[in-house]
Amino acid sequence: MKSADGWGDDVYQPDASDIQDDAGLLDAEDTLVDDGVDDPLDRGWSPPERPWAVEHHGVTAAERHEGETLDQRLAEELPDPAAPDGDGLGDSEGTDGELLDNEVGAARSGRLVAPDEGAHEDEEEALVALDVGIDGAAASAEEAAMHVVDEDTLPG
Repeated sequence: MKSADGWGDDVYQPDASDIQDDAGLLDAEDTLVDDGVDDPLDRGWSPPERPWAVEHHGVTAAERHEGETLDQRLAEELPDPAAPDGDGLGDSEGTDGELLDNEVGAARSGRLVAPDEGAHEDEEEALVALDVGIDGAAASAEEAAMHVVDEDTLPG
């Protein structure tokens, strides 16, 4: 390549007609992610437990310019975890495992809300609730443990 041809950004610079305004978040139907949340702004986000790569070499410009030795890179490598000995059934060791059965549904339910919405007098004597959908994928562990059970497949 000749120096007269230019390098990188010197070759192509967009003019004003090529520059587009930021459209913000895409609608759910315009993305490849389908997590059951209609509004992307309702999607939950969990921050990392600690900052990423703060302790690593190469965070500052001087460290990046200096480079990293092979020994430093190898010291950051983690060994592959060995496969645990087991029968491969569930996550309990020394047992028959935790196999799925038809009393535990596979489809996760959303938030369960009582007919009185938890604010009015309870007119229903039975413990019933309505599935009102997933709340931004930020369910507590208790809510995430709730699953839909098909009554037709229950024994007895």
